[in-house]
Amino acid sequence: MDILKRIAEQRQREEQLAWEGPFVEYLEMVQRNPELAQTAHSRVYNMIKKSGVEKDDQGNKNYLFFSRELFGLERPIERLVEEYFHSSARRLDVRKRILLLMGPVSGGKSTIVTMLKRGMEAYSRTDAGAVYAIKGCPMHEEPLHLIPHSMRPEVEKELGVRIEGNLCPSCRMRLKEDYDGRIEDMVVERVLFSEDDRTGIGTFSPSDPKSQDIADLTGSIDFATITEYGSESDPRAYRFDGELNKANRGIMEFQEMLKCDEKFLWNLLSLTQEGNFKAGRFALISADELIIAHTNEAEYKSFISNKKNEALHSRIIVMPVPYNLKVSEEEKIYEKLIRQSDLSHIHIAPHALKAAATFSILTRLKDSKKQGMDLVKKMRLYDGETVEGYKDTDVDELHNEHLDEGMSGIDPRYVINRISSALIRTEANYINALDILRAIKDGLDQHPSISTGERERCLNFISISRKEYDELAKKEVQKAFVYSYEESAKTLMDNYLDNVEAYCNWMKIRDPLTGEELEPDEKLMRSIEEQIGISENAKKAFREEILIRISAYARKGKKFDYNSHDRLREAIQKKLFADLKDVVKITTSSKTPDESQLKKINEVIATLVDKYAYTTASANELLRYVGSLLNR
Repeated sequence: MDILKRIAEQRQREEQLAWEGPFVEYLEMVQRNPELAQTAHSRVYNMIKKSGVEKDDQGNKNYLFFSRELFGLERPIERLVEEYFHSSARRLDVRKRILLLMGPVSGGKSTIVTMLKRGMEAYSRTDAGAVYAIKGCPMHEEPLHLIPHSMRPEVEKELGVRIEGNLCPSCRMRLKEDYDGRIEDMVVERVLFSEDDRTGIGTFSPSDPKSQDIADLTGSIDFATITEYGSESDPRAYRFDGELNKANRGIMEFQEMLKCDEKFLWNLLSLTQEGNFKAGRFALISADELIIAHTNEAEYKSFISNKKNEALHSRIIVMPVPYNLKVSEEEKIYEKLIRQSDLSHIHIAPHALKAAATFSILTRLKDSKKQGMDLVKKMRLYDGETVEGYKDTDVDELHNEHLDEGMSGIDPRYVINRISSALIRTEANYINALDILRAIKDGLDQHPSISTGERERCLNFISISRKEYDELAKKEVQKAFVYSYEESAKTLMDNYLDNVEAYCNWMKIRDPLTGEELEPDEKLMRSIEEQIGISENAKKAFREEILIRISAYARKGKKFDYNSHDRLREAIQKKLFADLKDVVKITTSSKTPDESQLKKINEVIATLVDKYAYTTASANELLRYVGSLLNR
């Protein structure tokens, strides 16, 4: 009953959005709010902008409209919004181009289009995105088209708008026959975009050229009414129900556009450049719509190599949509797809999806010419991690080194298929990183587009992904062995900082128990610094850098803590882990643990379950695996 109540409330909200009135009332509304008469491109841009924009650590704009469904595509999305939608919204010539999203399979092209269509449906139901049209118009066209051309300059100045386009043949006849030319009496209504109702959103998908008719795009003659109206050029004897008609004021998706027969593309030449198209025995019909298509790189190269398509080349703006290149964002893609399945109840151990994501990203990266830069370092830099010897500016240089990076590699669909295979086959009600990497490896022979050379390369990346996981697994277990790991790390860091401060300021340090003044503990400081390769010659510069960072934090009123310096945090971690290694090794590898070892194992499993989101079974498996690693 609660569901029925919510359905009734939804229906009531839709009914409250309904509005209709004479054209004169619409003029008054436009005078108060000129944005009611915005173009389709402007409406799309404002919809995206209204959702909000954030900046990530690397300065990339993150448009929140897309962030719900798309991950790791901040750069291509920023380019798409700024270079196409923003420019189009400002009536620059870019709006007279077809937007072609070009990229590898399963890269997010279709998702972008779907989000724009669903977004426009929702946006047209808000005050900011309200759309008004001449009532009864088959193309729900802009009511300001009723203004005669001779009066438009004056009206535009008075209302603060631009009026582009002509009345469609149907509205022209109705104005003359039903309203005796009195445009002020013509009825205007609010329309709500809906792909299902074919209002403001159209989709064209090519089929067999022999059976598909151009009428699918431009409408067709209604033969049942020709005898009544006596002419094919009578608007009442024509169905203005093609996709170009119905998409007016909104979005027209052209699926597989480059596979279309040429005759279907000819209509786009005039529509993109002049804002009109030809239908039946009528004058050119005005249309204001965003035409968006998507294709892969191979089809696009084939298309531009055909000289017959040159007229369309200049009317297309190509926006590359590469694969995501961030491990953390790739994990989100897999999480989203798994949530949508019926297997979301099966436990996926921590870092399992990260192992799969690591493999995927490595296959998409291209070798850098930078000295000392390998794919693993590059992967970490792209994911926002700190890599010794490199700065944030290096990330931009790496991105610019290969402009086509991300246009090839393993697609998310393949990986999620292999994860699905692992989920289906598990008998333990959980899967871990090794299960997923094994499934990915087993599926390489079945992948249709992987050559023998590429298979060897992928096997190497699986091996690297496992090594990365091995390090994560060991750290996780070592952390769990320290009952209060964070507290131990903080104590060790505070002790180190006290000694560093005394060393740099040529001071002594006071023993907290005896009160005795002692020299800075060089052995302690070096035992931590050596964990990250700080040489004897470099120790003074490193310690001074730490003090400068502490001072900078103090000036800003911020507290310097365990997470304030990445390299120091890493050194503290490694020092703690080094001290723990023997304890972990003995405890995890013992086949017949004694009472104290068994107690410790149970404590560690409880910590892994409570703090690190393992199940008891997956935590047990992790301990056995790490024990085998430490014994190698």
